[in-house]
Amino acid sequence: MNNYETVFIVTPVLSEAQVQEVLGKFQGIITENGGQIVNTEEWGIKKLAYPIQKKTTGSYLFVEFTAEGDLIEKLEKQYRRDERVIRFLTFRQDKYAAEYAIKRRNKLGKKEE
Repeated sequence: MNNYETVFIVTPVLSEAQVQEVLGKFQGIITENGGQIVNTEEWGIKKLAYPIQKKTTGSYLFVEFTAEGDLIEKLEKQYRRDERVIRFLTFRQDKYAAEYAIKRRNKLGKKEE
């Protein structure tokens, strides 16, 4: 199992309940395919560096998880299909990034699972 991080930006016109629904959908995809959620964070609405689909802001969501490599293809396919997601980035953590993530979670007060 590898450690992964994914950050995705959803359209800013969604209500808080709709943002939670989108987050739940992608967490469900991860867990249904054998992954395990380690940490989730909502970073809120932030200004984009450049307009995307005529939008200048977006709601950022962060999910840290462990999974097998074949899950990433399925997850990213669902990102592309969901019109509420305007950008996404998923990457595998190396050992240094994984250590930093543990320190970061501890600093934020989230216990390690």
